[in-house]
Amino acid sequence: MEVLPTRLAGLVLVQPAVHGDDRGFFAETWRADSWPAAGVDAEFVQDNHSRSRKGTLRGMHFQTSPGQAKLVRCANGSVLDVAVDLRKGSPTWGEWEAHELSDKNMRQFYIPVGFAHGFLVLSDEADFTYRCSNYYDGATEAGIAWNDPDVGIDWPADIDILVSDRDREAPSLADIADSLPFTFPS
Repeated sequence: MEVLPTRLAGLVLVQPAVHGDDRGFFAETWRADSWPAAGVDAEFVQDNHSRSRKGTLRGMHFQTSPGQAKLVRCANGSVLDVAVDLRKGSPTWGEWEAHELSDKNMRQFYIPVGFAHGFLVLSDEADFTYRCSNYYDGATEAGIAWNDPDVGIDWPADIDILVSDRDREAPSLADIADSLPFTFPS
């Protein structure tokens, strides 16, 4: 696999080796002994899979304590995957980074604890998988507004965006900044 450049410290974008021929392809999507060298040091305990239609935006989500790192990929279709830095003291606090993940490019994106995460479906339908470092806990589930003007995520303007009521009512980053438990590693 190849580790591709990212702008925000802690994020890891990986291009796995894909072996293809006229029958199809084979790609190794997880191998515990390879990922630490790429900068992914989480121990994963839960896998999730979602299917969504074009325009669905899921995000911007995170868990507060103990937090939840995610290794994500789009197994079918394509998405714009976004992470926002929520770590106090980070030189990139409140900034975002986005990458297209698809069944064509096979890229995987690692989002460590301390980032909000979300994605927008670009294709007619998308299957999205999450490998998580902690079990889901509704009591620690949180989020920020997907359209927070202070964060300024540049979502594609040519897609009608569909969001859940929960995501539509999420607070701005400024409204919850003081309560965030994440700090930038020194």
